[in-house]
Amino acid sequence: MRRTSTPRAAAAVFAVVLAAASTAGSGLEREPGDPLESVNRMSHRFSLVVDRVLLGPIARGYVRVTPAPVRAGITNFIDNITYPNVILNDFLQGKFEQGLTDSMRFVVNTTFGLVGFIDFASAIGLEKHDEDFGQTLAVWGLKEVAYLELPVVGPSSVRDVSNFPVAWQTSLIALADLSGLALPVAILAAVNTRANVNGLVEMRERVALDSYVFTRESYRRRRNHLILDGELSDEDEDLYSGPYSERDRRQELLLSVLHDPGGAGLGGRRHDLFLR
Repeated sequence: MRRTSTPRAAAAVFAVVLAAASTAGSGLEREPGDPLESVNRMSHRFSLVVDRVLLGPIARGYVRVTPAPVRAGITNFIDNITYPNVILNDFLQGKFEQGLTDSMRFVVNTTFGLVGFIDFASAIGLEKHDEDFGQTLAVWGLKEVAYLELPVVGPSSVRDVSNFPVAWQTSLIALADLSGLALPVAILAAVNTRANVNGLVEMRERVALDSYVFTRESYRRRRNHLILDGELSDEDEDLYSGPYSERDRRQELLLSVLHDPGGAGLGGRRHDLFLR
C-alpha cells in the first residue's frame, strides 16, 4: 500500500488504533462478527484510562519541549528501522518490483539519511509503502478469524497479531543485534507517535458515540484499505452505502480524515513501532 510522506501523518500508531476492514485478496469479509466483544471492551476501557492518565499527558508534555522538526526526524528514524518488514512482505505478496524499490529506499535512508532521520529517499522519488505479515496472510486468503483489542497497543485480530514476531525479527534493531536498544526505542516511538496524533485522538472523543464500536469498525475498514492497496470493487463499496444515522455520519467524518488525512493537513502515513 502506498504511503504519503508528510511527517505529521504519524497517524500511524493511531492508524493501528483506527484502521479498516480485514479481507482476503478478492474482497471484503462479509460482516465479520466480534465473538470476543466482552473481553475486547474491557481491554478498550483499560486502554482509554491508561491514555488519559499516562500516555496523553506525557505526549502533550513531549510536544511542548520537542520542536516539530525533531519529532519529524524521530518519526522518520523509527519508520526506517522497521522498514525491512515492508520489504519482506512486498516479496511474500509477489510485489517484486515494489520490493526492489523499497529495498533501495531502505539503503538510501539508512546511509545518506543518517539511519533514517532524514527521509532522503522520498526526496529522490522513492515512495513509501505499507505492508505487513497480516496483510500478506490476507492476500493469500486468511480472514481475520476474530477481532482483538490488545491492552494499550489497540486493535488487531487473530490474523494480524502474527505480525508481531515477524516485525520484530525484521527490524533493524534485531538484524543488527542491538536488542539493548529495543526498550528505549520502543518508549521513544510510543511517546512520539502518540504526540503526533493528539488531534485525531481528541476528534475521536468528540465524534464517536461508542468509542469501542467506532475503533473496531475503523480498524477493519482501514485494514481492508491497506490489503487491497486502496482498491475496492463496486460490490465492496456497496457495503458502505445506504442510509446513515447521525452516529454513522459522525463516524464517517473521522473515517474520511483517516482515509484522506492530507485533506486535514495530517498526511497519510501509518507509523507504529514493530507493528507494520
